[in-house]
Amino acid sequence: MLKALLLENLHPQARSILETAGFDVTTRTGALDEAELVEALDGVHLLGIRSKTHVTAEVLAQSPSLVAIGAYCIGTNQIDVAEAASRGVATFNAPFSNTRSVVEIAIADIISLTRRQTELDRAMHDGIWNKSATGAHEIRGRTLGIIGYGNIGTQLSVLAENLGMSVVFYDTAEKLALGNARRMHTLDELLEAADIVTLHVDGRSGNAGLFGAKQFAQMRPGAVFLNLSRGFVVDYASLRDAIVSGHVAGAAVDVFPVEPKRNGDPFESELRGLPNVILTPHTGGSTEEAQEAIGQFVSNKVRDYLATGSTTLSVNLPNLALEQQPGVHRLAYLHRNVPGVLAAVNATLAEHGVNIEGQLLATRGELGYVVTDAGARVDPAVLEALESRPESVRLRLLS
Repeated sequence: MLKALLLENLHPQARSILETAGFDVTTRTGALDEAELVEALDGVHLLGIRSKTHVTAEVLAQSPSLVAIGAYCIGTNQIDVAEAASRGVATFNAPFSNTRSVVEIAIADIISLTRRQTELDRAMHDGIWNKSATGAHEIRGRTLGIIGYGNIGTQLSVLAENLGMSVVFYDTAEKLALGNARRMHTLDELLEAADIVTLHVDGRSGNAGLFGAKQFAQMRPGAVFLNLSRGFVVDYASLRDAIVSGHVAGAAVDVFPVEPKRNGDPFESELRGLPNVILTPHTGGSTEEAQEAIGQFVSNKVRDYLATGSTTLSVNLPNLALEQQPGVHRLAYLHRNVPGVLAAVNATLAEHGVNIEGQLLATRGELGYVVTDAGARVDPAVLEALESRPESVRLRLLS
């Protein structure tokens, strides 16, 4: 029986789908460090995580039974996806399932900060009545600057315009502007134009330290700042200085360079206690609707990969869309992308009298993936011959 380990309090749908597919599923609520993860992965074929568990090269090297990883979130920077690919471990994520949830909390944060709701709320809880319009503004007519115009940034752009905002954006890749949004050619141009600056960049290492003292100084006086993307992108000590000085009027932060592994663990940040600052525990995409959708999406992807070999939307393997074919025996052969592999596979099959019912090949960088459907049971000698080839990465027989 295939074994699955699901960490970090995934939605019950994730477990239900896998158990229905015949997996022996173990769940844990928190994240695991490297040593704990290696121990827990003994004999495990499928690992499901969110953002706090790091799957390093060392973890992968010591987990030979691991076949697939499901990242039940948008990002995969917590996984060494290149090393996983080199070991034949398919990785899947959920790039779209919680987009709406992040966009909605961004809109809520923007309105709350612009109206200084955090300070009014704190005063009321302290028993102080202070009815005043000072420092409170409508978002209509103000300019929203979006850094990172991907799935979240584009949807936020559309909703912000519907609320009467002007939108400018900056992205290092060429992106189509939606609605009346205007592309800024440099980050400096965006910071000079925006009343609200919000980050929605991905977790690539090149984004580390993207926003620091220089960028905060370039923001318009009285602007507000949001980071719902990655914690390591922002220098939070510089953000604190900008808020204390009054140059930045408020901030909403959902992600941090170091985050507690488990609920209830202590949280420390230089941003605690500052006025007009909203701090949330990495819950931008954590709505019940989003978590259910993510649980369904990722579990279906990893289930299908293990059952049929389908790699559609895998982040690190060549993509092939496959369905289960009754009455065939499927060979899923992941190999190094060198000339002559397909010919060698077919020659090996022919030598052993295997009739090919269907075959597909895809490549991605240094890897190739050839899936062959045979009309009869495949002799173990065929598997031994293919696995012994120098270009072999992983061979699975699915029948």
